[in-house]
Amino acid sequence: MAGNSVTFELGARTAWHTHPLGQVLIVTAGLGWVGREGGEVETVRPGDVVRFDPGEKQWHGATATTALTHIALQEAQDGRAGVWLEQVSAEAYRAGHGE
Repeated sequence: MAGNSVTFELGARTAWHTHPLGQVLIVTAGLGWVGREGGEVETVRPGDVVRFDPGEKQWHGATATTALTHIALQEAQDGRAGVWLEQVSAEAYRAGHGE
């Protein structure tokens, strides 16, 4: 199990990615957005806990106007904790938020 505290500046986000054994995010500060393949973008706040299933395609990051800090927890399988994919488009990032 690896745990990392990650801070995203305004507008920063991960690329789409997956985790072979899933991932848990614990939001500690700021305001952020979480995207799941085929789902709507979710807003996350301090105290929120987000769980991703094994292999679930996802992204997460700050909103366009507020930084975000979260603790990310994930386990490795066969030495790999995640698989990085394509960048998140501006349209997917801003989906439903009008920013």
